[in-house]
Amino acid sequence: MSFSAVDLIGLKRDRKTLPDDGIRWLIDAYTRDEVADYQMSAMAMAIVLNGLDRRELATWTEAMLTSGDVLDFSDIPIPKIDKHSTGGVGDKISIPLAPLVAACGIAVPMMSGRGLGHTGGTLDKLESIEGFTTRINKERFRSILEAHNLVLAGQSETMVPADRKLYGLRDASGTVPSIPLISSSIMSKKLSEGLDGLLLDVKTGSGAFMQTLEDARELANTMVGIGEASGVDTVALITSMDQPLGNEVGNANEIAESIAVLNGSGPADVTELTLEFGTVMLELGGIPDAKPQLEEAIANGSALEKLKDVARAHGGDPSMIDDPSLLPVAPHVESITAPASGYVTKCDALAVGLSTTRLGAGRERQEDEINHGVGVTIHAKLGDEVRAGDPLATVRFSDPVRWESQRDHLASAWEIGDQRPSLSPLIIERIDSPGD
Repeated sequence: MSFSAVDLIGLKRDRKTLPDDGIRWLIDAYTRDEVADYQMSAMAMAIVLNGLDRRELATWTEAMLTSGDVLDFSDIPIPKIDKHSTGGVGDKISIPLAPLVAACGIAVPMMSGRGLGHTGGTLDKLESIEGFTTRINKERFRSILEAHNLVLAGQSETMVPADRKLYGLRDASGTVPSIPLISSSIMSKKLSEGLDGLLLDVKTGSGAFMQTLEDARELANTMVGIGEASGVDTVALITSMDQPLGNEVGNANEIAESIAVLNGSGPADVTELTLEFGTVMLELGGIPDAKPQLEEAIANGSALEKLKDVARAHGGDPSMIDDPSLLPVAPHVESITAPASGYVTKCDALAVGLSTTRLGAGRERQEDEINHGVGVTIHAKLGDEVRAGDPLATVRFSDPVRWESQRDHLASAWEIGDQRPSLSPLIIERIDSPGD
């Protein structure tokens, strides 16, 4: 049966159901460049507006998954467990978490993404380390995983190529916030890794794509369902993203903060999530009461050594991990200061993320280059007491014109009040498969 992109776009535009064969044809034709970017952008927007039903979503995810190589690590004798975040501001958790879990005897075949919208990407952050290559073929992927229990890669030309193309297109076409597109993107990548278990970090709040708890629950349940239907034990944790995670937002500065976590000196929120996520990942791998083991891997330095070993295996310079001052830093520095005395009642993750992206730490267009040295260091977060004139944030940037355009927008992220606000928990709830 023959299909046309225009006809399929029209079906979804008019809130009709896409045929399974039509979905498979569309994904295959887009992967082979027979469907143009502008046509797939139109389809993505139609999906944002009108969604996909359960059958359409299953077929869409399967078509994405089978657009390239599906890895098989069944011969690796230890559990294969991965983690994925739906994206947040200052969310560098994967970077300390993956080597920490690997140091405790779990294989982590982590396939990550780049920055999407106002949120940072693990791959962009890792590439702050000079020489670190995240695009590798499946043979090198396997060899690094076998040698180190860990690989930190993106999609190669042959690993989920449909998602690799669509991911960047969504970022540049305003079609990121869609439960079907987010869940199929994440799960097609994760199911291609040959996993035994998967932890999903589903963010909710102002800096998340799922800004309401209801939407976050829907996305979490959708992805847990996809994982379980594919035979992968899947757990989702819904976590707060009303303010940035940690004190650093950017790329190189988030690498430095991740190193601090593995040195035992990271910020409390990043450290807490790293340990909680690690505990769940080890439990998925059959290791109970795992938190003391994770804490010991930080204390004895084995987790940090794992990060250095894997950076070296990816072609990166491990001296930047030994000495984070060698990481890129933008040349200009300015501060945002408190306009009044009181308590921080708002530290808006979305405003911080958007300004950091526009200063050059992220992409506004698909072809934009990342400036790894651009970043924001946050000095005051929710509940902190400040005096008028105290620094709320230090900003490092390369383009003074961009800074002038973002100064007021970034300053609007903070509000100061007379009463200390109550703080919500970092982990809001856990969603397991219905059979657990």
